[in-house]
Amino acid sequence: MNDEIFDVCDASDHVIGQASRAIVHAQGLLHRAVHIWIWRSDGRLLVHLRSTTKDQFPSHYTSSASGHLDAGEEYEAAAHRELKEELDLSGPLHFETKLPASAETANEHSVLYSLTTDETPHPDPGEIAAVEYFTTDELRDLLATRSHQLTPPFRSLLKWWLEKC
Repeated sequence: MNDEIFDVCDASDHVIGQASRAIVHAQGLLHRAVHIWIWRSDGRLLVHLRSTTKDQFPSHYTSSASGHLDAGEEYEAAAHRELKEELDLSGPLHFETKLPASAETANEHSVLYSLTTDETPHPDPGEIAAVEYFTTDELRDLLATRSHQLTPPFRSLLKWWLEKC
């Protein structure tokens, strides 16, 4: 996993180089990530609990699916890849927002996509310990009472979404 090569970006999300995952994280370099939110037709959001073996934020709640972009990869292509790898799902993605890289997003330029489906996800056990579905009120409560249990990018995206609602 630490052998992965990421694009290193500036504050405006222009690629300025490449580095390994280990170096990017160790040095706090700006890089790219995607998040996909899976909504059920009943309005509940799939949130997953990261496995205990994750190198960053193990056992934290995060987006339905998420991950880093490989060097040279486009955001939407990465979103489709991560969705398939983590949940064995596919479908048309809707762009929601892009948050700039900052400490609040773990130095990730974070693009959020959404997909509405009632298909059953098949979580990758190496990535995901559990999945849960949350209503809007439950998401508000999660942010208000257990914010420390959320990954920084998910916390930032959830704040953005709740303000938008």
